Amino acid sequence: SQHAVIFMRPPRPRLCRFEYDLPYEEEIIRNPYSVKCWMRYIEFKQNGTMSILNMIYERALKELPGSYKLWYNYLRERRKQVKGKCIMEPAYEEINNCHERALVFMHKMPRIWLDYCQFLVSQCKITRSRRTFDRALRALPVTQHPRIWPLYLRFARNLPLPETAIRVYRRYLKLSPENAEEYIDYLRSCGKLDEAAVRLAAVVNDESFVSKEGKSNYQLWHELCDLISQNPDKVNSLNVGAIIRGGLTRFTDQLGKLWCSLADYYIRSGHFEKARDVYEEAILTVVTVRDFTQVFDSYAQFEESMIAAKMETTSELGKDEEEDIDLELRLARFEQLIARRPLLLNSVLLRQNPHNVHEWHKRVKLYEGKPRQIINTYTEAVQTVDPMKATGKPSSLWVSFAKFYEENEQLDDARTIFEKATKVNYKQVDDLAGVWCEYGEMELRHENYEQALRILRKATAIPSKKAEYFDVSESVQNRVYKSLKVWSMLADLEESMGTFQSTKAVYDRIIDLRIATPQIIINYAMFLEEHNYFEESFKAYERGIALFRWPNVYDIWNTYLTKFIDRYGGKKLERARDLFEQALDGCPAKFAKTIYLLYAKLEEEFGLARHAMAVYERATQAVDNTERHHMFNIYIKRAAEIYGVTYTRAIYQKAIEVLPDEHSRDMCLRFADMESKLGEIDRGRAIYSYCSQICDPRMTATFWQTWKEFEIRHGNEDTIREMLRIKRSVQATYNTQVNFMSSQMMKATTNATISDLAPGQLGLDDMKLLEQQAQQLAAEAEQDKPKLKEKILFVRSVIHPPTHLASFPLSSENPTADQGPYPQSVSEY
Repeated sequence: SQHAVIFMRPPRPRLCRFEYDLPYEEEIIRNPYSVKCWMRYIEFKQNGTMSILNMIYERALKELPGSYKLWYNYLRERRKQVKGKCIMEPAYEEINNCHERALVFMHKMPRIWLDYCQFLVSQCKITRSRRTFDRALRALPVTQHPRIWPLYLRFARNLPLPETAIRVYRRYLKLSPENAEEYIDYLRSCGKLDEAAVRLAAVVNDESFVSKEGKSNYQLWHELCDLISQNPDKVNSLNVGAIIRGGLTRFTDQLGKLWCSLADYYIRSGHFEKARDVYEEAILTVVTVRDFTQVFDSYAQFEESMIAAKMETTSELGKDEEEDIDLELRLARFEQLIARRPLLLNSVLLRQNPHNVHEWHKRVKLYEGKPRQIINTYTEAVQTVDPMKATGKPSSLWVSFAKFYEENEQLDDARTIFEKATKVNYKQVDDLAGVWCEYGEMELRHENYEQALRILRKATAIPSKKAEYFDVSESVQNRVYKSLKVWSMLADLEESMGTFQSTKAVYDRIIDLRIATPQIIINYAMFLEEHNYFEESFKAYERGIALFRWPNVYDIWNTYLTKFIDRYGGKKLERARDLFEQALDGCPAKFAKTIYLLYAKLEEEFGLARHAMAVYERATQAVDNTERHHMFNIYIKRAAEIYGVTYTRAIYQKAIEVLPDEHSRDMCLRFADMESKLGEIDRGRAIYSYCSQICDPRMTATFWQTWKEFEIRHGNEDTIREMLRIKRSVQATYNTQVNFMSSQMMKATTNATISDLAPGQLGLDDMKLLEQQAQQLAAEAEQDKPKLKEKILFVRSVIHPPTHLASFPLSSENPTADQGPYPQSVSEY
């Protein structure tokens, strides 16, 4: 125990609170007006009791009553102290008094006001909160009001008294009128629709208003229409009809919705007849199909609902005669509305474009079976449609109008309509020409042939003031005399019912006016030929040829030459030759083939064979490249028939030289076949050798197979080796050329797919695939080589030097040479 006393630590003396606070107190005594000193002291006592902390704040504020920092921290600390307590405790009132004392000095500080107002709202002191908000707005400058209003409005909206909020909003909109939409939404939410409509109308009429919600003026207007039309019993301060009709003139692209809104207003108000009048006015004034569809659907739905309501009323109250009559009237009205729809829609389209001829015709069809309405419609159409603005042919209206009278056996009225139609200033001459032709056809249908001729002669009469056909500055009446349509019909009538001289005069007049077509010329010549005026018909052809150029003159020449040969045959051979030479002078290659064939036929039948061969020779040079091969075939066939097969050798040689490779190969095969049939084996072999230069073994396997069969039949071992050597040489040549790639790609696309060429390697590029194909084809070529150990089946023959080929060197003496000589052109043999 003695040791314990020695090692025990003496107890630490407990200092009084004043001693711990002493440094801060002394600092405050030295600097009583220093906020930092007070704040350090408050921070030191932060964990102390509330009463001591509040006492220090009170002492500090007594010395520094104008310090915002002290007041803000003090009030915040006091609010923390009552957080979570019942709002009925006295402490709340003490804090309210503190805020009031603070506002004596801090009345220009919005943060103090906001905290105080929010604190009062949390205490549910409605009147005191409202008055405090008002005091804050009066105390603070206007620039600080936007900080107060959001809290004030939120407080007002949460109140169960809409009148208070309405009054607050009215004051707020004086400061910020751009927030009217928020006020309108609140009014609609609380059922004050009358004032909401008034405010919305003011917003819509204010052109400078910019919606904060991004709504356009039309969207606001549409909201107003929906509001006032759907609540007619609650909106009394506005003239709904005037507002919506004002919108009809302002928003012309949304007429359907506005008309429906106006009708809906009257329906909800119980004024059903007014609603029906509105619908009728709407469907008679809208100009777009979309608006018409909206209005008509709404109108039909309204009538259906009226009928349904009437039927329910009748079933509940029992049958009554007046009720039945009323119901039948409603049903008849609805049926009439549905039946009128096509006509009403047509009216909309005509209001949209009154010059639409097609719609006028549709309107006439809608009145089928009603003659009076049809006549009125035609009359209105011809008076309304402006020919210069018309869509379609306005002349068709006049023609249809006249045909209507004709169908009803009123020919005098139909003639009157046609006479009026011929005086209308159409946009196109063709319209007036069509009217004259229809006028004449009507007379023909009723067998008034002389009258029809008089009408068409009147139409083609030369006016006092001549004008060009395409001169738009002149009226169509002064230009119709050059219309081929009218002249053609007149020519047909003259041929049928007129004299020879009158018909001839009509055709001559057409040619003089330079409006004839090749068909007119041919018809004129055929007409003269029918009356045995052969030379006159040939003169007509000559006049037509002088009028036209190639290619339009082709039909005239073709007919002229055929008719001339049929008429004279070989009697006027020189004249016929001159005609052919004249026709071929400047003739395009596209049309030369037929004329050359006619020319050659003439020479074969009536002239000299050598002249015919000369014509064929010229034809092979003059025709189009695509027809040259066919021309050579005809030339060869005719030459063989006339002079024999041997005469065709020179023709074959020229064809092989001038034709493209594809056709040249065919010619070579035919040439070689002909030589082999004549027993000229060496000539045939030379031709095959020459043709091999243009035959890639990979692309023209048929040629090489044919040559191989030829050698098996007529050759020996040496000639086959020579053929195989040439094949290898040609293949090597094509392997080094660029066109080898393109030929292989063409063959790959036509004969095989990529998967066939390189199975399982679809990821390789195209060059590798082509290399693999080349290797595959080379392997096939190796397999085609003759095996010397095996017996070759052919007939051995002795090679004699050619007696009929001009010293052509053969390579049979040196069959193993790498590059043997073979003819470089057909002319070498």
